[in-house]
Amino acid sequence: MPAPVRRDWYDTPLFYDIIFDADTVKEADFLEAVAARHAKTRGKSVLELACGSGRLIKELASRNWDAAGFDLNGEMLAFARRRLAANGIEALLWQDRMETFRVPRRKRFDLVHCLVSTFKYLLTEEDALACLQRVAAVLKPGGLLVLGVHLTAPSVDRPSHERWVGRRDGIEVVCNTRTWPPQPGTRLEPMRSRLRVTLADGRIEEQETRWEVRSYTAAQLRSLVRKCGGFELLACHDFRHEIGENRRFDDDYSDLVLVLGRR
Repeated sequence: MPAPVRRDWYDTPLFYDIIFDADTVKEADFLEAVAARHAKTRGKSVLELACGSGRLIKELASRNWDAAGFDLNGEMLAFARRRLAANGIEALLWQDRMETFRVPRRKRFDLVHCLVSTFKYLLTEEDALACLQRVAAVLKPGGLLVLGVHLTAPSVDRPSHERWVGRRDGIEVVCNTRTWPPQPGTRLEPMRSRLRVTLADGRIEEQETRWEVRSYTAAQLRSLVRKCGGFELLACHDFRHEIGENRRFDDDYSDLVLVLGRR
């Protein structure tokens, strides 16, 4: 087989969506359960940071949430808009960055979420803090931020590997993602994702994306939230997204989901 084509996997939203859509219903169930348990507001308006292919926008909107979201990638947004139109769903979508986003019409929300560690794409403390401050500004008092972050243990010294397989309409996508320890003297983790796509006609395509994300220990994430000052910690969960499973805010596990209340 030839070497994989270097391509941003966000430019191929169908393949990305096939991989991650399997968790959509469970994640939406979790978000609704979190809101019912912790929110002090009474509305059902929700904003997704970096909404990607729009899978959670569509799911929550179909459950009568007033859904909105933004993403930096135009291909992802086009895919999300086609998905919503095909299902007769209206939602507010726009192109923006997490650290500088501005919500049209100064809309405010009961719930904001970013579940799949996309927050780590903010590579500096300044950008990460700016994102949290903007979220605090668009949340109603008593509203919630649900933030998922894959933590990096301070002692990590070898790459980690995750593999997913998804299928839809005769297409199979196998995703292998490798993350290396932070580069010396930095908190930047090199990452590589390789997709092997078997199309409905049997043709095989392979593509590879390389990028960097910012690492967090529990203490570093706690410090960042404290700097923002607009939130209080209400609960901790993990990427199993089980509302009945509470975790501690520490480094004993890697996949952390914070439930933060707007003061």
